[in-house]
Amino acid sequence: MHPSAETSPLGKSSEYVATYTPSLLFPIPRQAKWTELGVTAQTLPWQGVDYWNCFELSWLLPSGKPVVAIGEFAIPADSPNIIESKSFKLYLNSLNQTVFATPGELRVCLEKDLSAAAGKPVAVRVRTLGEVEEEGTTALPGLCIDALDITVSSYDHPQPELLACNPERMVEETLHSHLLKSNCPVTSQPDWGSVVVDYQGPALDHASLLAYLVSFRQHADFHEQCVERIYLDLKQLLDPQHLTVYARYVRRGGLDINPYRSSAAITPRNLRLVRQ
Repeated sequence: MHPSAETSPLGKSSEYVATYTPSLLFPIPRQAKWTELGVTAQTLPWQGVDYWNCFELSWLLPSGKPVVAIGEFAIPADSPNIIESKSFKLYLNSLNQTVFATPGELRVCLEKDLSAAAGKPVAVRVRTLGEVEEEGTTALPGLCIDALDITVSSYDHPQPELLACNPERMVEETLHSHLLKSNCPVTSQPDWGSVVVDYQGPALDHASLLAYLVSFRQHADFHEQCVERIYLDLKQLLDPQHLTVYARYVRRGGLDINPYRSSAAITPRNLRLVRQ
């Protein structure tokens, strides 16, 4: 029997383990949600990556002196498993009193454990605070649609029927919104995000896209599945020549999760937004 989110550490009281314990990682198979969306590992219509950023990464040098850094983890979008977020944090906490001689030694350890949990190779960067500070924050590309005047009356589940397009007008454009919100399916806590839609195809009605995104407001799902649902609903409507959908989520528990899905192979830069 495959583990599920309900049997994970999420939403439960957990002991703080401060020495290296890779068994804390709790993988959840993606296939159950893919089945719900009508796809399989063999028929995925997207490529992509889930970027996780950890702002509470710390370990000890052989001298006993602690080090702090920022971790970046790139998990393939077609990996068999996601890693449940609280278990990820508990695992990272278990490094706090663990000795690593160099950041490179830590990176090798992280790549080994996270790849085993995800079921595919996970790329890791251990970054200094100065490196990340120098990058600063960035703005999302394209047109922000948040100022559009829309009327909203339902927030309980995504409503693809709200989406509309003009099949007579073909465009290539990038749109974004900061009004994406969903809820954790286990704890019901809010997940706040910004979403980008980049496509070439029949012109989307911008107001309909905004109303559709707002309809996720009380929807219970993980970050990755929300982005995949948006991708599939837009693909169904537009049959586009190309489509990329990604979301940058606000961190919780020192971690932020940023899923990217695209019809083409992409190598997105992992750049923080002002809310991150």
